[in-house]
Order: sequence, then C-alpha cells, then structure tokens
Amino acid sequence: MRSPIRRLLFDPIEAGLLIAIFGFFKLLPIDWASGLAGWIAAEIGPMLRVSHVARRNLALAFPGIDRAEIERLVRGVWNNLGRVAGEYPHLAAIARSRVELVGLEHAIAAREDGKPGIFFAGHLANWELLPMVAAGLGLPLTLVYRAANNPLVDRVIAKLRQAGNAVFLPKGAAGARGTLAAMRRGAHLAMLVDQKMNDGIAVAFFGHPAMTAPALAQLANRFDCPVLPARMERLHGAYFRLTVLPPLPLAHNGERGADTAAVMTEVNRLLEDWIRARPSQWLWLHKRWPGLK
Repeated sequence: MRSPIRRLLFDPIEAGLLIAIFGFFKLLPIDWASGLAGWIAAEIGPMLRVSHVARRNLALAFPGIDRAEIERLVRGVWNNLGRVAGEYPHLAAIARSRVELVGLEHAIAAREDGKPGIFFAGHLANWELLPMVAAGLGLPLTLVYRAANNPLVDRVIAKLRQAGNAVFLPKGAAGARGTLAAMRRGAHLAMLVDQKMNDGIAVAFFGHPAMTAPALAQLANRFDCPVLPARMERLHGAYFRLTVLPPLPLAHNGERGADTAAVMTEVNRLLEDWIRARPSQWLWLHKRWPGLK
C-alpha cells in the first residue's frame, strides 16, 4: 500500500517533473531531443546502482567479455534508454517518417486473414513505436503493460501513447480478462516478452534458464492464431527499422506444457539473436535471470 503522503505530495511532484521534462523535449527538434536525452542518460546512468545489474547480466550472457567492453555497452544501454525518453513527445512524428518497414507483407496478411493475431517484441531500440507504426497500417494493437506505481505518471505516459490508437491493458486479473475478450473479438495483441516472470516457465536464454511468461504460446494455441516476431532496431540517432517476420510454426503435439515450452524456446532464441546483433539497444538493467542480486 502506498502512503497518503506519497499519494498526495510526492506523486503530483513526480508527475509535474515528468510533464516539464517531456514539455522541454517536445520543444526541441527530434534529433536534438533524442541526442540530448541520450547523452544525459549515458553520463549519469552508469554511475547508478542499477547499472551493476546490467554489468552482471552482460558478464553472464557473454562469458569472457572484458571490463572495457562491458562499460562501453552499459553506456550504450543508457544512451538508448535516454533517447527513448527524449523521443516520447515525438513518437507520432517518428512513426510516420523515420521507421523503415521490412516484411510489410506479413503484417498485411495478419490484418486481412480475419483471425486474431499476436505480435511479439522485446525492449529493444524504441519499443514504444510498434503500436504507432501498426496503427499507420490500419492494424490497431492491444497491449498488456505494467502500469507505473504513480497513477499520475501513468496518465502522462498514456497520453503520449494515444497517437497510436492502441488499447493498453494493465497487468493483472482485469488485464487478463481484457486480453481474452480482445482475442475473441479478433483483435491483434502486441506483447513484450523479454522480462522475467517469477511464476513463468524456465526457458533457455543466453544459455541459462530464464523464467519466461508462457501467455503468448498459450493464447496462440487457444485461438489458433499467427504469432509474428516484430524486431525494432535503432539504425542511427532517431531513425529505426521495424522488421516483421513470418509467423512462427506452432507446436501441436497434444501435450500442452511441451507445446508451450517449444514455442517460448523459439521466441527466446529469436530475442537472443536480435540482442546479440545490437546488444547496447536492449534493457540489460532488468534482473532477467533467477538468483541475480
């Protein structure tokens, strides 16, 4: 439970600061906003305690990596995260003119097949762009997300996401019910599936067991719908490439647990490939593996 002091005093201050920051970056041209926010984060972030998580993650994922390379990547992680923050007020403009599309035919096929569908991605490059790009293709998405602890902050961020015409459902029982209802209506989900879920299933990720949310595979098998990988890359500055890959083959071996594990193993393999290709663009600050302190 959050204290009344926190709700009445600190929540409004926190939200006000965020509004001021986003307002400042909105006044700047896109490249300036992205570059300045990235530079500030890269200067400050590596000194923060949470960066030790990134360093341990990197050492675990890339055995033998030297300290200098770890520090270079940590700085890059913060630069990318800062850029995401600076780009928030410009998401709609970036989605319209700064995202190269590859595999458009797969997205169009999903839009036209008369079935629900699932797009999955990771916290790579600027992951907030996916629903806005999809909306431009006439493919509105439904997303389940973790709401900010501060409800006022959550509203500020939600307002910036509105340009994508997406439906955002908070995690929890209500979000689960909303997800099922959306799938029954033939909606298309977008899921970020690269974070730890404590009560998930253990699936290999960078050669180590990682607790992985099985919902993607469970929903795909329940609704017999396509699962499309959606890879977002930052090419340079505030320019991006979104690659939509063909639907994954779904396992139908008659044993639900094994089928789910097979799908999530392929999902983690693809995510790992994308991260290895551009390691500084992933959110290494998250405690992805069990036992990481």
